[in-house]
Amino acid sequence: MLLVVLLGAILWQRANPFVIETSVEIDASPRVVWSVLTDFGAYPEWNPSMVGMTGELEAGRSLKFSTDATEDALTFEPVVREVRPNEHLRWEGSLLVTGLFDGEHVFELEPIADGGTRLVQSEYFRGVAVPFLSDWLDNNTRPDFIAMNEALRDRSQLLAD
Repeated sequence: MLLVVLLGAILWQRANPFVIETSVEIDASPRVVWSVLTDFGAYPEWNPSMVGMTGELEAGRSLKFSTDATEDALTFEPVVREVRPNEHLRWEGSLLVTGLFDGEHVFELEPIADGGTRLVQSEYFRGVAVPFLSDWLDNNTRPDFIAMNEALRDRSQLLAD
């Protein structure tokens, strides 16, 4: 019976993720924003949210990054699922085991009328632990997304000048 309840909870959470979505308008083309977003080697210079990002942007390949430079940082090794240069980047990862706490992270770059870019950064959290962590995610992860968006905007606009 416990297995049936656990399986039901996992299936329900897969169909009903907790979503964080943030966006920012950037006075730089999608090409410039993409070049900043995908230059992992430069992340220490500007990115406050993803430390030590490594890996190749190719579907099926793994990335690796930490949430910060402290001993308490969480380290993730998501798998790249989709790469469309200058438009879309998506990866998926799990904490410990699949079904406990999973995330699907997405960056969308949309051209806007003035030659700039609207960046939408979102994550779809799924897993049996997610309902217990949704307030923490909203209070801690959302500000990290906003900080990264703003830093990406500033870096992209600097390089576009």
